Amino acid sequence: MKKSWWGIILVIGLGWLLYRLDTVLMPFIAGMILAYLANPLANRFERWGMNRPFAVSSVFLVMLIILSLSLLILIPLTVQQIKEAGEVIPGVLSWVEQELAPQVREWTGYDLENELANLRKILTEHWRDAGGYLAQVLGQVGRSGAAFLTWITYFALIPVVTFYLLLDWTRLNANIIGFIPRQWEPEAVRLLSRCDEVLSAFLRGQLLVMLCLGVIYSLGLTLMGLNFGLLIGLVAGLVSIVPFLGFIVGIGVALIVALFQFGTWWAVLGVVAVFSLGQAAESVVLQPKLLGDKIGLHPVAVIFAVLAGGSLFGFTGVLLALPAAAVIMVLLREINERYKHSRLYDAEQDHHDEEGAS
Repeated sequence: MKKSWWGIILVIGLGWLLYRLDTVLMPFIAGMILAYLANPLANRFERWGMNRPFAVSSVFLVMLIILSLSLLILIPLTVQQIKEAGEVIPGVLSWVEQELAPQVREWTGYDLENELANLRKILTEHWRDAGGYLAQVLGQVGRSGAAFLTWITYFALIPVVTFYLLLDWTRLNANIIGFIPRQWEPEAVRLLSRCDEVLSAFLRGQLLVMLCLGVIYSLGLTLMGLNFGLLIGLVAGLVSIVPFLGFIVGIGVALIVALFQFGTWWAVLGVVAVFSLGQAAESVVLQPKLLGDKIGLHPVAVIFAVLAGGSLFGFTGVLLALPAAAVIMVLLREINERYKHSRLYDAEQDHHDEEGAS
């Protein structure tokens, strides 16, 4: 009983410490996640004959090249499309008021035009106040220069922490396992392996799936000449962290833009073809190759974990949400398996075990 109480006290203490050190822990947790994601590549470089420091440096070089190329290509295009979207919005509102609203009123009797007028009025009032809000924000930033500089320092620490954790990843794992009592080590290693399997399937596999879907959607929509195709594709790929949500959001927005831009059923069919191609690639190629038969986190668990982590511990909680959810899910499955093989679940379980032993 004493051990149980000590365990509860330890968990409460860790939660309180996490809450109090929310901001300070952010670069270390982010660095730990990045090191976990990059470790397989570093291990592969080691198998090719590199020593660990050179392998880790090579990983950082690859990440830097990919990040630099992505920023050089994507940021200008994305900024341009956001500007174009801002210029198109007034025309879209006018089309909705003049074309769509009368049709909706005729079909349903609902006065959409009046609602749009109220929305336009609210947006206009807030737009006028935007300058005042911006001035307040800038003033606050000016007064909180030390806090702003602290956040910049924390973000700058992330690659440093990632480098050193990645450099000593194998030794750190061995030290952690070495702290486990010898009689618990086999069971603890087995549970840690299951947690790693779930995390690998979701973090590494799902991130690669999101990236590939974003490329497919963006390229397909851009080739068919759809306005904001790159932006829509990137958002759809990013939201694909929850299965099917990226498809629903992306195809919904793309169909609206296609109808407004082209006004033909051929454009609608083109959008449907692009997203159907993405879903087919995900089902036939991406999921089997990148995720295999590993079971990731349930979409509802992903949403709840991220929201709960952010609400409880801020940005640090968001970073910890998915790893914590994976560990909790593995433990719940373990409890379920043990319960199904217990006498509480099946009163004849001991009898069956004795028969099997004899």
